[in-house]
Amino acid sequence: MILVIDNYDSFTFNLVQALQAAGADVRVVRNDAIDIEAVAAMADDPTESLRGIVISPGPGKPDDAGISVGSVRIAADRGLPLLGVCLGMQSMAAAFGASIVRAPSLVHGEASEVTHDGAGLLEGMPPAFMAARYHSLVVDPATLPPELQVTAMSEVDRVVMGIRHVALPLEGVQFHPESVLTPQGPHLLANFLRLAGEGEASRLDDASGSFATAGLAEPDDVVAGGAR
Repeated sequence: MILVIDNYDSFTFNLVQALQAAGADVRVVRNDAIDIEAVAAMADDPTESLRGIVISPGPGKPDDAGISVGSVRIAADRGLPLLGVCLGMQSMAAAFGASIVRAPSLVHGEASEVTHDGAGLLEGMPPAFMAARYHSLVVDPATLPPELQVTAMSEVDRVVMGIRHVALPLEGVQFHPESVLTPQGPHLLANFLRLAGEGEASRLDDASGSFATAGLAEPDDVVAGGAR
């Protein structure tokens, strides 16, 4: 099962639908619907079969994102694969002590060229690809601790677009792999499912575009304790 922490963002359900399209068992919880002890209990309960955590985009800063930062720490403590997207990546950075600062310029609904190291969740991606950006905050690379490395940068303004833990299966991207403006995004999500051992990642490898697939999870399906 993949646990998705929903930071009250419409893009969350593109992520959910993409993961479900690959056959993943997905449970969604709002960032304030349960406490961090409940996330820890889920991670420690073998009957839950929790294989990975995704922290969604959303408004505001990591401090405003409920259980997001704490969920990063739970994943780190237990060696669970984690993917943070946009605010999710910022939450990952904040969990390890990095600073989140104002972006050089506000970027909403634009595609930028991204270059990267070709490793981890970025393995198999073209050396440069276009990716959707919707953000006004960024990770300050000067404040990243040694255990987090920069994996991707935007070419136009040299903003951090990806980070990875050097020893744990934790990775974040500032861009939106679930957006139609990120044609290579499904492959990144497939890499995450391969890392987590959940679903059939190959279903996403050749996919492109958004995942507004009928019959999959919709925002109204999310209840206080989460939804499958």
